[in-house]
Amino acid sequence: MAAPALSGIDHVHVMVADRAAATGWYRRVLGFEVMPEYAHWAEGGGPLTLADAAGSVHLALFERPPMPTRSTVALRTSAAGLLAWQQHLTHELGRAPALEDHVQSLSLYFSDPDGNPYEITTYEAGAARAALGR
Repeated sequence: MAAPALSGIDHVHVMVADRAAATGWYRRVLGFEVMPEYAHWAEGGGPLTLADAAGSVHLALFERPPMPTRSTVALRTSAAGLLAWQQHLTHELGRAPALEDHVQSLSLYFSDPDGNPYEITTYEAGAARAALGR
């Protein structure tokens, strides 16, 4: 029996030590804002839901003690977007994110202050290499 179809990833759970500090970081570094319609879920230890400007990516911040991270959240962009993200992250993080060339794609790697790993990737590898002068 085949699995029923999915329409996408709804949200990703992210564990943070200090939700207020994390909310500021996600706003400043990734452009995410609190979704007011779901803010009531944060009461009593539930998630505080953030979304990107387009509303297409949602993160649910849970305030929990640090725990080992086993998954990386990968976000997709265009070749031009990768260059813009590299410049933005270098400014916001105070250092350049790691850049990896995976032949078919190029990716930037970085972590939030709680150690949650992120990747921003493009499959427009040729155009990205040209924009980066590689």
